[in-house]
Amino acid sequence: MKTIGLIGGMSWESTASYYQILNRGVKKQLGGLHSAKIVLNSLDFDEIEKLQMSGDWQQLAIILSNAAISLERAGADFMLICTNTMHKVANQVQSAVSIPLLHIADATGLALKAQGINKVGLLGTRFTMEQDFYKGYLEKIHGIQVLIPNLEDRNKVHDVIYQELCKGLINPHSNKTYLSIINNLAKKGAQGIILGCTEIGLLVKQQDTKIKLFDTTQIHAESAINKALS
Repeated sequence: MKTIGLIGGMSWESTASYYQILNRGVKKQLGGLHSAKIVLNSLDFDEIEKLQMSGDWQQLAIILSNAAISLERAGADFMLICTNTMHKVANQVQSAVSIPLLHIADATGLALKAQGINKVGLLGTRFTMEQDFYKGYLEKIHGIQVLIPNLEDRNKVHDVIYQELCKGLINPHSNKTYLSIINNLAKKGAQGIILGCTEIGLLVKQQDTKIKLFDTTQIHAESAINKALS
């Protein structure tokens, strides 16, 4: 079994989900008392969030690169960045180490193509929805058309992530807001919806809607399980 390196803490709420999915998945495949071999570097999200809001992506790249180096030194065979947004600095992080980075948009793109989906809606932070590092990756590498909410809805999605979900707050009103935004994207032709922030799966579940949801936390972690056991 390979050792999985996790750059987590962004937020710890979703990193806890990664930890559970990885261990449960390994136990399901191997049985007995098996669990995943994991090295975790959990960052202080307050520091990360302040740098995100100030637009200091260079400093963020340095912080995550140092975390990646620590994982490699600790024996990780490959690594995951446990957040969609911070894949904005994925190239810099990968260049800092020799072990491979399992990119969250690759895992998601493969999952979408396996379901025959070529047009998808994307929910996430404003950075993920509006900038090209995620949408462009899916479009250029995987040939998937990405739809995003209108400006007002993007602001709602973003605010719920930072003001509620990253603090562990699950608000039924926010669930209804997200479902309304999901329905709007489906009306525009989205065949499915990427829950493109690793906290959104805490709020919106597949049983809440008939529209196919792609939880990036689940997809990313399951991809890591397969790689660890290959």
